[in-house]
Amino acid sequence: RSVYDDQPNAHQRFMEKLDACIRNHDREIEKMCNFHHQGFVDAITELLKVRADAEKLKVQVTDTNRRLQDAGKEVIAQTEEIIRCRVQQRNITTVVEKLQLCLPVLEMYSKLKEQMNVKRYYSALKTMEQLENMYLPRVSQYRFCQIMMENLPKLREEIKEISMSDLKDFLESIRKHSDRIGETAMKQAQQQKTFSTTLQKQNNVNYGRNMHLGRSRILESKNEITLKRTFEEDDEHEEEVLTAQDLVDFSPVYRCLHIYSVLGDGEVFENYYRKQRRKQARLVLQPQSSMHETVEGYRRYFSQIVGFFVVEDHILHVTQGLVTRTYTDELWNMALSKIIAVLRTHSSYCSDPDLVLELKNLIVVFADTLQGYGFPVNRLFDLLFEIRDQYNETLLKKWSGLFRDIFEADNYSPIPVANEEEYKIVISKFPFQDPELDKQSFPKKLPMSQSVPQIYIQVKEFIYASLKFSESLHRSSTEIDDMLRKSTNLLLTRTLSSCLQNLIKKPHIGLTELVQIIINTTHLEQACKYLEDFISNITNISQVTVHTARLYGLSTFKDARHAAESEIYTKLNQKIDEFIQIADYDWTMSESDGRASGYLMDLINFLRSTFQVFTHLPGKVAQTACMSACQHLSTSLMQMLLDSELKQISMGAIQQFNLDVIQCELFASSEPVPGFQGDTLQLAFIDLRQLLDLFMVWDWSTYLADYGQVTSKYLRVNPSTALTLLEKMKDSSKKNNIFAQFRKNDRDKQKLIETVVKQLRSLVNGMSQHT
Repeated sequence: RSVYDDQPNAHQRFMEKLDACIRNHDREIEKMCNFHHQGFVDAITELLKVRADAEKLKVQVTDTNRRLQDAGKEVIAQTEEIIRCRVQQRNITTVVEKLQLCLPVLEMYSKLKEQMNVKRYYSALKTMEQLENMYLPRVSQYRFCQIMMENLPKLREEIKEISMSDLKDFLESIRKHSDRIGETAMKQAQQQKTFSTTLQKQNNVNYGRNMHLGRSRILESKNEITLKRTFEEDDEHEEEVLTAQDLVDFSPVYRCLHIYSVLGDGEVFENYYRKQRRKQARLVLQPQSSMHETVEGYRRYFSQIVGFFVVEDHILHVTQGLVTRTYTDELWNMALSKIIAVLRTHSSYCSDPDLVLELKNLIVVFADTLQGYGFPVNRLFDLLFEIRDQYNETLLKKWSGLFRDIFEADNYSPIPVANEEEYKIVISKFPFQDPELDKQSFPKKLPMSQSVPQIYIQVKEFIYASLKFSESLHRSSTEIDDMLRKSTNLLLTRTLSSCLQNLIKKPHIGLTELVQIIINTTHLEQACKYLEDFISNITNISQVTVHTARLYGLSTFKDARHAAESEIYTKLNQKIDEFIQIADYDWTMSESDGRASGYLMDLINFLRSTFQVFTHLPGKVAQTACMSACQHLSTSLMQMLLDSELKQISMGAIQQFNLDVIQCELFASSEPVPGFQGDTLQLAFIDLRQLLDLFMVWDWSTYLADYGQVTSKYLRVNPSTALTLLEKMKDSSKKNNIFAQFRKNDRDKQKLIETVVKQLRSLVNGMSQHT
């Protein structure tokens, strides 16, 4: 450091000291070399000696190396071969190890492909799951594994599509086979019901057999044969009848359900299946427009519905969760409402009772079938009660036609029976009893006409027809009895009553026919109690039961009888009017013919013959008809005298008219119908008699003096009537001088007429003011 100080001559002094130091070191080196020089010379000498030996050794080593290299070439070749083989062996070992890892993967994938080819899709999905979870992770570094991993989702989608396609084919298949499935199920239900009924009858017969031991062996053998035959028939049917599984392969739906469940899309599958089945349900529930025309249309409709729900019930019990009881109940309730609406609509078009009855039987089998599968069917039986009313309406229409035909074909004359056999035939058809008639000898006549037993038979046929519908409705005997009585009441009170009323009003029905109709209704009324017994016998319900309805036939036949009686009165009056219309009086005649008018005698003869026919009628009816006819005749004759178009009447005409009235009075007094007391019937002509007596006797002073008194001789002569007739006679006297003799003999009598007219007018005016 001091070299670089600023002292003067420092660098010079440093160099001098450095040179002195170098010279010291050189002297030391020279001393050292001098000391070792001899040894160096000796070493070189020794080395030179060794040089020759080294040359020899080099030659020997080179030769030895050459010979060694020549000998080692083959070893090196073998060693390299060994190394190469060792590498190959190691590689082979590695490949085997890797192949042992890959082979199971390839085998599983091959198995997967094979399963796909043979459509074992559920097993294929399981294989995929094993590939993904167990095999592919071990060899995931290889490219083929990546390709496999990429293909597996595609295969899953393919399986889903294929299984969905199979499901669609399945849905289409069950849609086509629903009617056969339903038909099969309904046949089985019907056979089961028939078998149960037969077995029940067998038990009842066995019970009765214990009570009637005398006939037991015959009954036992017959019933055993019958029951055995039933069993054999059932066995044959069981062999012939196919089940739903026989008709439809359900494996696609099971397979599809498993596949979607494995893929985690079970809910999607359930929703799709239920949606498609709901659509099919709507199609099945949609009837053909012409379904109501034939029973086959209804049978096909019911078979499809039963088939649909049998399939659903089968799916419910063999799968878990695909359909539930809640779902099927909801679907059934929807279907039931639609079915009831459809049946209400289409059954209303049915006018044939036989078709309605077959429909009822189909509904019962339909309901029993579905009830056997656990579906509630009470609403269907409620619907049957509505259809029962409609069935009764169709029956009533049909029987209305039958009644009309019977009435049209009847001759309305008593039934003739020539011998005992014919009599028994009639009695077997109609419960007729008459001890008095039984005492008579053959041939004889029954009082009713041919229509009575025919009507009675048809009423019984109606009861049988109504009973057919009431069977199998799961109702008690009391309810069936009540239904039969109500429907029979409708037949009597509405249908038969209407037919009788229409018959009575027909123009061609004369008095003789009306009399026979009254007799017929009397016998039909008496037969009503036998109809009640008939209903009780077929329903096994005693008539003493509190709730048992009664037949209203009594009122029906009474009303018909009253209508016939009224019609008799009307026709009698019409006939009287016809005779009155042909009356041809000469109102200006000077004196009478001395005998009654021809038309009146014809009328009286007609009335006599008519009332002879009335001998079979009840007394009051004949008496009323006779009184009505006499009163109408009297009124008609009075109206003839007082007719406003008749302007003048001569005394001769009055005398002639009086002769006619006398004949009427004689007819009334001859008691054309027994049972009248005294001169009751003659009182019908009392008004005419007093009026004619007044004019014939010309007893005006007595009339005017006693007018208004109860004891008056001319009490029934009205002043206005007398005035009208007197004025007609007054006008006639002016024109024809009928009163000329009075004027010659006693001019004061003309004044008397004028006075009588004035007094009569005053009486009429007084009456009008008083009124």
